[in-house]
Amino acid sequence: MIDTLVDQVQQKANIVQACRVLRVSRASYYAARQCAKEPAICVASAQVKAAFLANQSCYGSRRVVDELKAQGMVIGRYKVRRLMREAGLKPVWKKKFVNTTDSKHDLPVADNLLNRQFNPASPNQAWTSDITYIRTQTGWLYLAAVMDLHSRKLIGWAMSPTMPAELVCRALRMALGQRQPGTGLMLHSDRGSQYASHEYQALLNQHGITCSMSRKGNCWDNAVMERFFLNLKMERVWQRKYANQMEAIKDVTDYIGLLQLHKKAFSFR
Repeated sequence: MIDTLVDQVQQKANIVQACRVLRVSRASYYAARQCAKEPAICVASAQVKAAFLANQSCYGSRRVVDELKAQGMVIGRYKVRRLMREAGLKPVWKKKFVNTTDSKHDLPVADNLLNRQFNPASPNQAWTSDITYIRTQTGWLYLAAVMDLHSRKLIGWAMSPTMPAELVCRALRMALGQRQPGTGLMLHSDRGSQYASHEYQALLNQHGITCSMSRKGNCWDNAVMERFFLNLKMERVWQRKYANQMEAIKDVTDYIGLLQLHKKAFSFR
């Protein structure tokens, strides 16, 4: 320990003496040393920029880190955030709003049994479902989706120009067909009329699924699905102008398929 301290003092003394002889300040010396490290930083900056641009300039620092890790590069989020800030890389997207569910109805609603417990220990313990909208030049397209909270993977979805109860039922039937869950499954949603409908509730009862619903006007009770929809729109939908619903259906299906193919679980826990 003493030898180490002696070495550090000696090294500092040598630096001070060298700066005095060369008539440069110590600040200039340390700045020159920092410049010697710049090539490594530039390489990292180039990789960060490439990952950002390859994903339609819509990734934030978390998603850029995930993308680089998938390519075999280990880098911290704070460094990525700094490099993005220095390079002026900011996610570009525009947000649009439209109501997708109507909670003003007289149908029975379930309690919030999930209670924001978004990390079940195993698959098929807790699923979540929701509806979102997609703009096309010939009208709206509605997407109903079902996600397993354990894996954050989409396991069922359906799209339609309208959003009747049958839309959410189709998404649920796809999920049931893929997973064939046993007893004990809970399925969470908002309290919209589609999820409170007799058709949807009968499908839950038929398969022994416990229904859970968000509190009124509280989107955070279904935050994981809300975040998936936000990622979908930032990374794909808001980067496109769909001529019609069929074009949007194909593109969204391709997006979901790519996520499943690369086993890219939605990284928002």
